[in-house]
Amino acid sequence: MTYLLQQALNALQLGSIYALIALGYTMVYGILTMINFAHGDLFMVGAFLCFISVLLLKLSFVPTLLVSMLGTALLGVTIERLAYKPLRRAPRVSAIITALGVGLFLENFTLALSPYPKHIPSAIPNVTWIVGGVSISSLQIVVIALSLVLMVLLDLVVRRTMVGIGTSLGGVAGVLYGLAYPVIDPYMGIVVGWKAFISAVVGGIGNIRGAMIGGYILGAVEILVVVFLPSTYRDFVAFTMLLVLLVFRPYGILGKPAVQKV
Repeated sequence: MTYLLQQALNALQLGSIYALIALGYTMVYGILTMINFAHGDLFMVGAFLCFISVLLLKLSFVPTLLVSMLGTALLGVTIERLAYKPLRRAPRVSAIITALGVGLFLENFTLALSPYPKHIPSAIPNVTWIVGGVSISSLQIVVIALSLVLMVLLDLVVRRTMVGIGTSLGGVAGVLYGLAYPVIDPYMGIVVGWKAFISAVVGGIGNIRGAMIGGYILGAVEILVVVFLPSTYRDFVAFTMLLVLLVFRPYGILGKPAVQKV
């Protein structure tokens, strides 16, 4: 029982990060009806901004969070103005190809600057408590609590206010990932970006609450795979889950079928 509770906590931590990144996918799609395939790479840049802030600038946690958020937001706005805005009236496939190109540029540019994985020092003290045989660290609490607060606030703002919002969830998620998993790699944006995309599709892309649910489902599935199967099966199971869902419920768990006139 203790082992299962420990793995449930790990799934909650991993699912929180997936859900937070998936919200970026679902918001862009909900507003522009476009899949931003470069979103995972923006998240990767946020993690490297966390690395620079902590290791080189010697900033504490809150300034690191602000630098990563603002830096990623600025990069996102720049990409939108230079790459996406000129294609507003172009065929949708043009924007998709451009998004893929932007992602490849960010990946290879980062690889040119830093081809090796980097270790991020902890920005906050990491204290571990044993509760009922379950190991709970302060980093896990920060990752889960901050993710939940941000997701709930975002949901409230979208549903309860008339104000249009623009968020840098990639920057926040990059910092949280850097805290929870202190080794970052330039290829990280590819893998985690696709996992967040799967989360958004599973929950119902364009649906904020669906993206949250999809993130936690994927996190739980991956932890279960690691527990009962070799860890190399993790990606296989994740993509298989996506394919099965697309066959039986292509609009996701909370999504609704849309009829398009041709």
